[in-house]
Amino acid sequence: MRIVWLCHYFTPEIGAPQARLLELSRAMLAAGHAVGAVTCFPNHPTGTLRPEDVGARRRQDDIDGVDVHRCWSYVTPNRGFVRKVLGHLSFMWTGRAGLTRAAAVSRPDVVIVSSPTFFSVITAWWWCRWRRIPFVFEVRDLWPAVFVDLGVLRNRLLIWVLERLEMFLYRRAARVVTVTGRFADHIAERGIARDQLAVITNGVDQRRFTPGPRDDALAEAEGLADAFVVLYLGAHGISHALARMLDAAELVADLADVRFVFVGEGAEKDALVEAARERGLENVVFHAGVPKDDVSRWYRLADVGLVPLRDVPLFHTFIPSKMFELMAAGLPFVASVAGEAREILERGGGARIVDPEDAAGIAREVRALHADPELRARLARDGRAFVEREYTRERLADDYVRVLSEMLAERGVDR
Repeated sequence: MRIVWLCHYFTPEIGAPQARLLELSRAMLAAGHAVGAVTCFPNHPTGTLRPEDVGARRRQDDIDGVDVHRCWSYVTPNRGFVRKVLGHLSFMWTGRAGLTRAAAVSRPDVVIVSSPTFFSVITAWWWCRWRRIPFVFEVRDLWPAVFVDLGVLRNRLLIWVLERLEMFLYRRAARVVTVTGRFADHIAERGIARDQLAVITNGVDQRRFTPGPRDDALAEAEGLADAFVVLYLGAHGISHALARMLDAAELVADLADVRFVFVGEGAEKDALVEAARERGLENVVFHAGVPKDDVSRWYRLADVGLVPLRDVPLFHTFIPSKMFELMAAGLPFVASVAGEAREILERGGGARIVDPEDAAGIAREVRALHADPELRARLARDGRAFVEREYTRERLADDYVRVLSEMLAERGVDR
């Protein structure tokens, strides 16, 4: 097959969509398929372009065999709803030219557009309709529902318009692929036929994230050589209830060697830094975001990881991708999640689980893991074995290719 991704985000940026697309692409390439991508110049989440990208309008890259076409877009930090929307709107326009350039290299059999937001999906629908090529709508977040539940969107007319646009695009996609089963249930309940839906969860490149000895060099460089490190690495956004992690840190302040380390960027970071300073939390450390090649080093520095989500009903349908990375890396963690993510972790055995935003529960589990090296070792072994069985990118890429092949066969294309 000739497959083209259309996505606002792509490697070398850090994040779940970037990792998902690149790692699935590698597995598809290894299976003999041709893979391209149309995306922006890397800038997420800081809104800062690399020096070589300043002023560039377009560029073609080769990343591990993926033919990447980069397009100009309005660049903004990952904060401020209106400015982020403007960034996505600009890519909605320039992404059309990117798809045309990618098609000039090799006419795709299918375009997979990965949301959020809807704007790039509109581009895929319009361009693919014109070229008579099927498009697949990959749903990584239930948008706009997530922003409605979080209180970001309140205008009833705007919500009404966005929800009807959402359904319009679902109905015109050759397939709707979701990253969780409950996303698929939600969409089916709204009238999309089950045979149009498929679930391809997030997973992990088990070769990139592997268990290993503590990274003493990094620990020494970061002033954490003698610390018991409780690590949150990821976006500092409204979805993760990181203020509750500060509460948990305060509840274990009597454990002199424990440090809660927050690595990453996002809309909530400045407020978190200020809150920790005002509360005098000396056991909390903040670090800037790191390149993706350094993520596994931080996992090897840590003793315990954190996977939190807000206590919002819609988030019970979410599966945080970082939990697969932590299990593959052999890092035990505390997950404050509910719903499908909790069910997976209960089955996998790689984490201690508490309710979302339960700061006291997080503190209790950190104490238990701090006191029990054998418990940490057991969680590490069980988590690694679980993802090797069920959540490797190769297995998920095979599932994805099967979904695409069945869709093309229905259209009389033999691939």
